[in-house]
Amino acid sequence: MINFWGLHIVTWNVATADPPDDVSLLLHLNSPKSPDLYVIGLQEVYSGPLRFVSDIVFDDPWSHLFMSTLAPLSYVKVSSIRMQGLLLLFFSKMEHVPFIRDIQATYTRTGIFGYWGNKGGVSIRLSFYGHMLCFLNCHLAAHMKYATERVDEFEYIMDTQMFNCTKAPRIIDHRLVFWFGDLNFRIQDHGMHFVRSCINNQTYSLLWSQDQLTMMKKKEQLLQEFEEGPLDFKPTYKFDLNSDTYDSSGKKRKPAWTDRILWRLQPKASPPDESSEDVSTQEPTVAEQREEDEEFPLKIKQDLYTSKMEYSISDHKPVIGIFSLELRKMYEIPLVRLRAEGDWSADIDAMVVYSPLQPFPSSSWDWIGLYMVGFTSMSDYITYTWVKDDEVAFNEELMQVYVSKEEIPVRGGECVLCYYSSALQCIIGISEPFKVHESKVAVEEGLVPEKINGLNRTPLATKIIY
Repeated sequence: MINFWGLHIVTWNVATADPPDDVSLLLHLNSPKSPDLYVIGLQEVYSGPLRFVSDIVFDDPWSHLFMSTLAPLSYVKVSSIRMQGLLLLFFSKMEHVPFIRDIQATYTRTGIFGYWGNKGGVSIRLSFYGHMLCFLNCHLAAHMKYATERVDEFEYIMDTQMFNCTKAPRIIDHRLVFWFGDLNFRIQDHGMHFVRSCINNQTYSLLWSQDQLTMMKKKEQLLQEFEEGPLDFKPTYKFDLNSDTYDSSGKKRKPAWTDRILWRLQPKASPPDESSEDVSTQEPTVAEQREEDEEFPLKIKQDLYTSKMEYSISDHKPVIGIFSLELRKMYEIPLVRLRAEGDWSADIDAMVVYSPLQPFPSSSWDWIGLYMVGFTSMSDYITYTWVKDDEVAFNEELMQVYVSKEEIPVRGGECVLCYYSSALQCIIGISEPFKVHESKVAVEEGLVPEKINGLNRTPLATKIIY
């Protein structure tokens, strides 16, 4: 059966500003149809020395805002990566989380001879119901005259980023790639008066031919493989802060579409060369890809591509791209089923029962986390238990894992259990919600201590690169 999935991508150079109070318009939270996935790429997130220390210990203000906004709507932050001012966040509806696997994130520095992370690219790759997707957030070289350097940086990022994945070790090997960010391409040749006249008259198409990215696509094969929707919105750079007025400073920079969202759908594999003497000697991966294309098709349609002029804290306006993905699931059942056994409270030790539904690479580093319903991210657990260390009984079909009462929240609440696979770097099973009862002993003794969510962050750590 073919399924349709909604994807909402945001790119925004926030110019070191603190986040706004509300991002509902940016995320289209009032839309009648909510997306299945949110991908948010930011550039120039503030990364001063004091903030650097706090962001290692706590979520940065931008991540916190998006997590606190989306968690009540049953979205979970599945992965994130930060390299200095570049931040990439991937959110999914809870129901899809056990089917998002093989998650990896990496980065490439291109600033100051490749040693500084103020420019470059960060990426997250994953398998979504078996389909290999990759999201690349870039901040490329600035200034009008460096169009060629921007392309060189992009190609360098594409060539050097590698993943520990046999099927898709490079970005280009993924079935679907999204490339977005402050790509910094400008509008050249046209004078300021003509550019502003076209903007005021909304005749944006008259500017497209001199958009540097459009021009470079005519010369660069790799760029030609990426698609982009029409630029039917105002150029998103450069604005006076807290206004909708283009740069009125002495520099009077020419407006440009610096902030972009593009995508590349992997070309279908060529049919076998019948002229070859031995078809069986042809590259086996080509035949496998062709078979996969036919059995599990993947199509994409862009439903919206625009800027959000309502936000004015930066000299850039955010850009959003909303997509519909049409695909057939390669698998429909999670790898693990788990549940809470019996009553749970901080007065008695508890038991988790789980059963593998399909073979998967288990590890001594696998763990089961206890989460409050409405948790924000995979690291937002109350407590966790190592699967192998705390396994107390097992057979081939059913395993039991012990949880100490000392680790169970005193006040109780609605909770879920999640099985995290270290090898696959993802949650592979989520229990149904269940009630953890308030501790009778604590109530009787008048005690109100409460465990702090995520006090021990050993299994998962935020990936921040400076």
